Amino acid sequence: MPPPRLVRTEALVLRQRPLGDADKICVLLTPGQGRLEAVAKGVRRPGSRLAGHVEPLSRTMLQLARTRSLAIVQQAQGLESFGQVHDDVERVSRGLYIAELVERSTEPEVEMGPLYDLVLGALRQLELGGAPDLVVRYFELQFLDEQGYRPELDQCVRCRSPLEPEGNAYAPSLGGVLGPDCRAEAFSRPLSAPAFKLLRYMMRSSYAEVARVRFDASVANEIEEHLRGAVEHALDQEVRTAGFIDSVRRAGSPTGGSNR
Repeated sequence: MPPPRLVRTEALVLRQRPLGDADKICVLLTPGQGRLEAVAKGVRRPGSRLAGHVEPLSRTMLQLARTRSLAIVQQAQGLESFGQVHDDVERVSRGLYIAELVERSTEPEVEMGPLYDLVLGALRQLELGGAPDLVVRYFELQFLDEQGYRPELDQCVRCRSPLEPEGNAYAPSLGGVLGPDCRAEAFSRPLSAPAFKLLRYMMRSSYAEVARVRFDASVANEIEEHLRGAVEHALDQEVRTAGFIDSVRRAGSPTGGSNR
């Protein structure tokens, strides 16, 4: 067999799963090689030097030995641990949701362009105290755009007429908003004027600009419903960690303000 090829790359750890009695497989997102899987040997043993550097929702520098099967983690150096995220159930639930979206929407070893920076930016906003739900909503919109599912918010997806704020509906299966004359022609949910305006603003603005906007919890709930439907349509499946977020809310965790 040819010797393993050594690769050095930074990575975001999306998830881990057990392998045997002592090892774990780490699902990684890298800036240049897309999604990879690598074995962290002995990481489940007490005192493992790798364990703290390959935790889910962490950024690390890795040396990998690439073989014909799974890569093997030879060295790891932590770059960002996102401790505030890991210490808060609201924040960690949103981080895991983001990680699941990325894992389910990417093919192994296919470079994903700006996606790495998009995920890293969302984790940093969670770490810096950004309202958890707002961080996720902004990520979902940019994620849909990056994956080729940018919601149509300017013209009716049916008749292509310019959209006004009032009387619209959101149709995930059609990829955006239906105007008043077309909303009855397909399965859709009503889209209020405040939610419509906020979605358009979020689509064209930076996170910092969006974070300065104050809006009611009812608008936040409505936008979450629309974007969750859009994400699930894009993935063609439900997102498991969305249920985790819902359970955290039912347990009574604070929502972090009117912009959530």
